[in-house]
Amino acid sequence: MSARSPRIEFAVGAFLLLSLASLLVLAFASTNAKWGFGSGTYPLTARFTTIGGLRASAPVKIGGVAIGRIEDIRLDPVKFDSVVTLAIDNRYKDLPADTSASILTAGLLGESFIALAPGGDPTPLKPGDEIFLTQPAVDLIQLVGKYMFSGGGKPGGDSAPADADAGVPDYLQGEAAAPKDESTP
Repeated sequence: MSARSPRIEFAVGAFLLLSLASLLVLAFASTNAKWGFGSGTYPLTARFTTIGGLRASAPVKIGGVAIGRIEDIRLDPVKFDSVVTLAIDNRYKDLPADTSASILTAGLLGESFIALAPGGDPTPLKPGDEIFLTQPAVDLIQLVGKYMFSGGGKPGGDSAPADADAGVPDYLQGEAAAPKDESTP
């Protein structure tokens, strides 16, 4: 028994070292942009009035395919816009200059990400350029609140004042204001 003990200890030790080495390789592979492996990235910026739940390291996608990640989010102290720095994979270095950026959410309560929609401009964006065509995040809670507290879109709801239709022409008031026929009493 004493002759087998060192072999078992060696096998267990070798297994543990192999496990740790594979975990290190996995960690390096998952952070390829930070450790110099892979193709590298280039920066682009975009300004948004509202970013919602957008976080650093969230994906940047085109057509649902991740092409980069969000590197940094900061507030412009002059315009009070959120300035988002995108790290785009070098394989996608020919994005058109009229590319637009939108903040979307994966599903109803999923994570936020930036979706890019390439335009048709033959001039590509250069590293450090700003994407000017942006659409801010939609705040679902605020939309639901507006719908709930505005009477649910019903004509003459509880929140509508009694004289709400006073300045609106008859043809825009819907079925409630049918055209009057002057010939009948």
